[in-house]
Amino acid sequence: MTSTRPGPDWLADAVLYQIYPQSFADSDGDGVGDFAGIAEHLDHLAWLGVDTVWLNPCFASPFRDAGYDVTDYLTPAPRYGTAEDLAALVEAARGKGIRVLLDLVAGHTSDRHPWFLASAEDPSDHRYIWSDRPVDGFVASPGSRPGWYRPNFFDCQPALNFGYARSSPAEPWRQAVDADGPRANRAALRGIMAHWLGLGISGFRVDMAYSLVKDDPGTVETAKLWTELRDWLDRTHPEAALLAEWGDPATAVAAGFHADFFLHFGGADHGLPLRSLWNNNGGTVEEFWRQEACYFEAEGRGTPLPFLEAWRSAAELTEGNGRIVLPTANHDFSRLATGPRTAEQLAPAFAFLLTWPTLPAVYYGDEIGMRYLPGLPDTEGSVLGPRFNRAGSRTPMQWTPGPTAGFSGAAPERLYLPVDPDPHRPDVLSQRADPTSLLHGVRRLIALRRAHPGLGSTGEVEVRHAGYPLVYTRAGRYLVAVNPRREPASVRLSGLPGEDAGRPEGPGPAGGLRPLEVRGVRVADGELRADGFSYGVFELR
Repeated sequence: MTSTRPGPDWLADAVLYQIYPQSFADSDGDGVGDFAGIAEHLDHLAWLGVDTVWLNPCFASPFRDAGYDVTDYLTPAPRYGTAEDLAALVEAARGKGIRVLLDLVAGHTSDRHPWFLASAEDPSDHRYIWSDRPVDGFVASPGSRPGWYRPNFFDCQPALNFGYARSSPAEPWRQAVDADGPRANRAALRGIMAHWLGLGISGFRVDMAYSLVKDDPGTVETAKLWTELRDWLDRTHPEAALLAEWGDPATAVAAGFHADFFLHFGGADHGLPLRSLWNNNGGTVEEFWRQEACYFEAEGRGTPLPFLEAWRSAAELTEGNGRIVLPTANHDFSRLATGPRTAEQLAPAFAFLLTWPTLPAVYYGDEIGMRYLPGLPDTEGSVLGPRFNRAGSRTPMQWTPGPTAGFSGAAPERLYLPVDPDPHRPDVLSQRADPTSLLHGVRRLIALRRAHPGLGSTGEVEVRHAGYPLVYTRAGRYLVAVNPRREPASVRLSGLPGEDAGRPEGPGPAGGLRPLEVRGVRVADGELRADGFSYGVFELR
């Protein structure tokens, strides 16, 4: 039976930070980020309050899909450094109270992986899915083996064979989940995890975790596979965390994961909960997406209800068993600062992210308001559609002013991706010097979350007003208001224990509301008034 423990205790209070390693910091001047560069900037993460870092894939790869096409799961890509460099990073992070998670590409390899090269020459090898005749979506064999193989994403990413949930005499490549090939792959997956956990890694975010067993209605067999791995993890590495890229937290947690993300895809509503918050039809956009205006937009045409309803359902189904992760963005989805969204709109988004009962995940650079950069060339498989170029969310971290933003000593034309050319682009150094900056605001909100556990992932929440502003209480002790639109907004609230809170002088000791972190929100005479692009966090007395 799978443990119903929701995960290691540290995960409940985690603040995650996602690093795209080739774009975070370049220590050796070759234009590509690396492990040593990350290590050099751990002080930034510790100062910010981050305690868990997730690295995008850093394994050996030809990088036709930015590292999600793996040729060796046990060896880092030379562009990032050696295994010793990674170990040094993990140890340095641990010394600052930061855990490191790796991105595990479980469902496929590169077509240059030794496993696949051998399989393409040996008809008796069943580590991959092979057909003896053309099948829609399959790719012709590149080796002496006749037939076609099934890819998992791009053609260069052959699907590892974890079996099919349903067999068919007409399609003999549909092997059972307990056939030799699937069993070998499950054992290999466990071996890979054990290797890195033994070297100090604190867990994994699993790429395309839902994709392993094919033709699997309800992902029943895929869930059994992950449940088996979770049982092993609980027995052998109980402090390790297993996070899914599933986009359906209730399903992923039921399958044995400690946590799953709300994503721009996944679930019955195809990612609408997250998109209804942030997606403003700029940056990465799928042509089939259909949604109303997002809630965090200046015009105030959105509603938080799609997110609130999905979160409530997922929270009920995961309660006591796992966590829900809410990200600002990621390497596949637009940054918060995308399209028409301006820098002043970002603070209310962070106020919501860091006071809502989910695990917050900050995508590197979002804490300073780095923007999605449009118009970049296809880079390592970044383009997925006419309006979906992931490179815009993967540009170099902006540490300082200057031609390469402090990311690298290389010439600008040698960088992995170009730095934002906007002369007014944000950077860490400038914002560290400005206590009114977004960076300082995010730091204060993270510190507030840590100082007041009722604002964390497990405290009770009650929505008092689901419009503009969004108003909710946490743990019966905190009042939070967020107004992400340009125009002021107000709402009458009954049952508040006091009044006259949020004024510059603040309430006296006998007041009913104590401002904890406030920008442009006032409560007086039972009415909450919020300026445009404002937020307020109060303690109820």
